[in-house]
Amino acid sequence: MVDLRFFSCFAFTLTLMLLSVACGSNLDSSVKETVSIAAPTEDIFSASTGRKFSEPRVHTGDSEKGRPTPSSNPTRPPRATPTLKPAMKAARTLETVKIAEAADEPLVFVTTWGGQGTEGSLSTMGDNGKFFRPRGVGVAPDGTVYVVDTQNHRIQKFTSQGVYQGQWGTEGSGDGEFDEPTGVAVAPDGSVYVADTENSRIQKFTSEGVFVTKWGEGPGPEKAYWECCYQPRGVAVASDGIVYVGDTNPGRIMKFTPEGVVLGQWGTSGTDNGQFKSPYGVAMAPDGSVYVGDAGNNRIQKFTSEGTYVGQWGTKGNGDGEFFNPSGVAVGLDGSVYVADFANHRIQKFTSEGVFLTKWGKQGYFDGGQFNAPRGIAVAPDGSLYVADRDNNRIQKFSPGS
Repeated sequence: MVDLRFFSCFAFTLTLMLLSVACGSNLDSSVKETVSIAAPTEDIFSASTGRKFSEPRVHTGDSEKGRPTPSSNPTRPPRATPTLKPAMKAARTLETVKIAEAADEPLVFVTTWGGQGTEGSLSTMGDNGKFFRPRGVGVAPDGTVYVVDTQNHRIQKFTSQGVYQGQWGTEGSGDGEFDEPTGVAVAPDGSVYVADTENSRIQKFTSEGVFVTKWGEGPGPEKAYWECCYQPRGVAVASDGIVYVGDTNPGRIMKFTPEGVVLGQWGTSGTDNGQFKSPYGVAMAPDGSVYVGDAGNNRIQKFTSEGTYVGQWGTKGNGDGEFFNPSGVAVGLDGSVYVADFANHRIQKFTSEGVFLTKWGKQGYFDGGQFNAPRGIAVAPDGSLYVADRDNNRIQKFSPGS
């Protein structure tokens, strides 16, 4: 008698074998189909991006950070990433590479002068050449250095080596008087412009401190929008004598003739391109570009002389190219941009397109090259750099290395 269990097992085994062959055939067909669909992705990606599908994306320090490369998901073309800010990307030209390679060393400390001093009977250390929280520094074409001695409400004048030459100003609102001035700039003809912050005005003087003119006097909030100013802090003068002012509370840059006639303005308070939150520092480049230390937004913005937005760089942090309340801005003879990174207690240097070059400084109180809240910064005609080291009540001077 035949055991039916044998035939049952045989039939079950045969069925499994047939199913396995069928599934294998279908699986192989599916794999081939998948490959045939995925293969054109590489051609599409290469045509749209100009690089091979397996090549990683090269980051340049802009807003994109740590994104996976396209090869991490080879069966799906990568999604386009929206650009939130058209931040500048340096063109990798030979000239740019040469600048970055040749200028990547910190400037060399030369000297320092100052120390805490208060004008009048409260002084215990003398007053001439001493400071109380200096916020601004400017250099004349002949190398003369002007320092905004902010809380002594005056301007002090020095040689390039820090030898005291004179001073003017006292607390008040009259001509030649100040209320916590912040910025200073020197025109090609030697005229000195001062951002008289708490008096909400700009004052102009001769190189010897003789009062020439003023504009913007009066309570800031009551002025018309086109009038200057409301707590201006940054001031810069172009090679043609045009004056640019960082008008802090409205969040804008204003442009004037040497006599104070309004020529234009741009910017509002905000975080978008061309907007500002406390524009402290303003600097002019040799090519007429305008750089603004957008302190509250922790970035540097670049514009044409007419206010057209060009680009920006920076975000809040303490890494290379990051800032914490960048206040002072200055441009070197070669177009390099120096930034007083206020709350990071250091100076950073960039190319004209925002490519990081070098940095120096840390919080300290005695040694040259240490800073305690550096605020103002200026470049001299010989390339020397002066820094108003605010909370150390001193000026520091640096020069390019040999």
